[in-house]
Amino acid sequence: MLFAWFMLAGFIFLFAPQNLTNKFQFAFARIFQWPLSIGRNISLSTRTRQPLTDAVSHREYENHIANLTKWLEQEHKKVEKLSGLPDRSALEDVKFILADVIRDSDTSHSELIINRGKKHGLRQGQFVLGDNSIIGKISNVSFRSAQVKLVTNPTSKIAVRIAGLNVGRIMEGAGNNSAKIQMLSTKHKVRVGDAVYADKKIGFLDDLIIIGKVAQYKRGDEPLLWDITVKPVCDIETLNIVVVVVMNP
Repeated sequence: MLFAWFMLAGFIFLFAPQNLTNKFQFAFARIFQWPLSIGRNISLSTRTRQPLTDAVSHREYENHIANLTKWLEQEHKKVEKLSGLPDRSALEDVKFILADVIRDSDTSHSELIINRGKKHGLRQGQFVLGDNSIIGKISNVSFRSAQVKLVTNPTSKIAVRIAGLNVGRIMEGAGNNSAKIQMLSTKHKVRVGDAVYADKKIGFLDDLIIIGKVAQYKRGDEPLLWDITVKPVCDIETLNIVVVVVMNP
């Protein structure tokens, strides 16, 4: 019976004149204005918040992809570095440890800070490679980082040999991206462009590795001795990755 009455009321409203139904709608809206406004605010709030959440999630996903892409690029560069290093036949019982260079405003041109330390097997005196050439030695080590004294550091002293000469000498850093070899007799023939190699050192280096090239030579204060200027064969200022040579790991 109730269903029949509702059906009848519905047909009446369906076929009633439009001006009458409009008045009924306006009256209904005025009577129930407050509860209708609450429902509308809740609906709008839900609609505005959901896209924001989606946008944040999408932005986080893009950032994650960007970070992952950069990490893969860095790992690819590290693999290329390792593939270009001498094989184990050239350096017996050696381990190459890749390290990132930490750029710091307080870091001078005579040293580098790297993100490897005692935890990774580093210790003072180990040689450091950049672009497959010696760029310096570990001078100070902490648990997770280390300091590299570059070959151009005025306090650096490394035993070296000039290509074609069967004599060893000490190369000292001279600053200004250069180093000096002195105490070499002028009876030895030296030419600009001659390779200079870091000499073998028990427990640290089992083979000669290039460290620089002769950039200039002249007679020193002692006329019978050469004053030789050596330039590194690596652009140290642009290095982002270096390799520490760990003997007998």
